[in-house]
Amino acid sequence: MTQEVDQQVLLQQLKSDYRQILLSYFTTDKALKEKIDKFINAVFCANIPVPEIIEIHMELIDEFSKQLRLEGRGDETLMDYRLTLIDILAHLCEAYRGALFK
Repeated sequence: MTQEVDQQVLLQQLKSDYRQILLSYFTTDKALKEKIDKFINAVFCANIPVPEIIEIHMELIDEFSKQLRLEGRGDETLMDYRLTLIDILAHLCEAYRGALFK
């Protein structure tokens, strides 16, 4: 049971970290690269499957979309955040590739 709890805590932390990445992805945040590296390292070390990352992304985008609608704004700009997901998955693939060839 504690393993399940630990897994849930880890997933919540990853979701929080990913939220911060999304919020700062299109800004000039100097720490963004470090945030992405930390996120990728955590995902890689915990052996989180790619569908889980996609699910986290989709949940956050859905939350953002609901908030934008509540504010009376359109959610068309959220499509741009697919780039964030592609970037994260590319970094993760590079981490796996690097691990295979070391």
